[in-house]
Amino acid sequence: MGIRTAEGGAEGGMKGAHAPHLPPPLDSKMATVDFDSSADPEMDLTSDEELEREAEGFKEQGNAYYVKKDYNEAFNFYTKAIDLCPKNASYYGNRAATLMMLSRYREALEDSQQAVRLDDTFVKGHMREGKCHLLLGNAMAASRCFQKVQELEPENSQAQQELKSAESILEFERLAEISFEKRDFRMVVFCMDRALQSASGCHRFKVLKAECLALLGRYPEAQSVASDILRMDSTNGDALYVRGLCLYYEDCIDKAVQFFVQALRMAPDHEKARLACRNAKALKAKKEEGNKAFKEGSFGEAYDLYSEALTIDPNNIKTNAKLYCNRATVGSKLNKLEQAIEDCTKAIKLDETYIKAYMRRAQCYMDTEQYEEAVRDYEKVYQTEKTKEHKNLLKNAQLELKKSKRKDYYKVLGVDKNATEDEIKKAYRKRALMHHPDRHSGASAEVQKEEEKKFKEVGEAFTVLSDPKKKSRYDSGHDLEDDDMNMDFDANNIFKAFFGGPGGFSFEANSSSGPGNFFFQFG
Repeated sequence: MGIRTAEGGAEGGMKGAHAPHLPPPLDSKMATVDFDSSADPEMDLTSDEELEREAEGFKEQGNAYYVKKDYNEAFNFYTKAIDLCPKNASYYGNRAATLMMLSRYREALEDSQQAVRLDDTFVKGHMREGKCHLLLGNAMAASRCFQKVQELEPENSQAQQELKSAESILEFERLAEISFEKRDFRMVVFCMDRALQSASGCHRFKVLKAECLALLGRYPEAQSVASDILRMDSTNGDALYVRGLCLYYEDCIDKAVQFFVQALRMAPDHEKARLACRNAKALKAKKEEGNKAFKEGSFGEAYDLYSEALTIDPNNIKTNAKLYCNRATVGSKLNKLEQAIEDCTKAIKLDETYIKAYMRRAQCYMDTEQYEEAVRDYEKVYQTEKTKEHKNLLKNAQLELKKSKRKDYYKVLGVDKNATEDEIKKAYRKRALMHHPDRHSGASAEVQKEEEKKFKEVGEAFTVLSDPKKKSRYDSGHDLEDDDMNMDFDANNIFKAFFGGPGGFSFEANSSSGPGNFFFQFG
């Protein structure tokens, strides 16, 4: 039949036929001949030979289908051969090879083990048993099988290569365990990917990879791996746990709890599922308590409840991002603006797509007059969601940024932006007298220069804020010089005009009042 993975006629010929005939198992489909002392031994021998010939025919048909890659039909004919001759090791070996091609590795393992039980010198049987162990992720058992092959055939290069694969899997398992403890989930995924190259049928490796993908926030990938396992084994508690974990981390807590409960039904001792189920219920309850307190206006209580919720599970990225944003909203209500900004930043670090956190942080930046940062956040929001509202918020932040880079005339006069005309006049009077150069004539040159500068700024501020048209343009963010408005002024002239003196104004020290006290007179 030539060289092929399933044993051909040369290997499978009559192996086991020379062994003493033993009664078949009770569940065997093979026809049996009861022992009878009066029966003709030659007739028994003829019956055995006929069974063996018929079994060989089934095996040859199985080989033909195997070569054609029709593994299901090959499996059926090898099974017929086994039913007739259940003590022939090569038949089990051939069926094991077929089962491996069908990815039915556990059944293939059972057949391989039966083959070597029947014939401990069956090299291909030991190789296939080792390969099945390897594919199922049991590298230690696989190594023992390959070592047995080497005992039987010291120069067997395939066994040497498979031993190296088994050693690699053991090393990747060791690294994955260390990395998981260090919470280096990317390294665990890397190790499992490498191990699965040789152990593609190992559900344990797949589940660990899926769990780490979930912990990394790569939920679709984790869901895909878990779903593949559940298609093959719907009762796999680990895969059910991972499905629940993905839903839990995507803030679908009610659905997640259902999967955790199902996992515990399949595997009552599944500690991870039990802990995740408890955390999910606690997190949902605490978050809802915080929301209720916020709606009732109990901001301090809501802040504390959100803080407690954040301690429940640091791995739940999406839910924690929402909790940080919620706490930031409460913080802004409590005038904890810097803390609110910090909470929004934490939320964004957990979920870079979280628009609500960008919006909340931008507003906090506006409230604290950090306009450049506000513009940056609103730009991010508008790039993501080009709505009219977001456009207006961005334009307003850009306007405030532009205004912030000019002189703040309100700050110069020390008045609020909503100051009345009288308040502006009073502020000018106070500041002009405070910074008038004559008042500081006895000070150092450096102080005189600084006070003169402030005096001019006060005059400039008053010129703008006391003129309704200029004030309106200034408040709307326009550059007054670009608007062809007359911005030429003399601080001394403004001072004289304000105080109404035709002949000027001077400060003189009043020695009786002590140093630093001045009175003014018009000339």
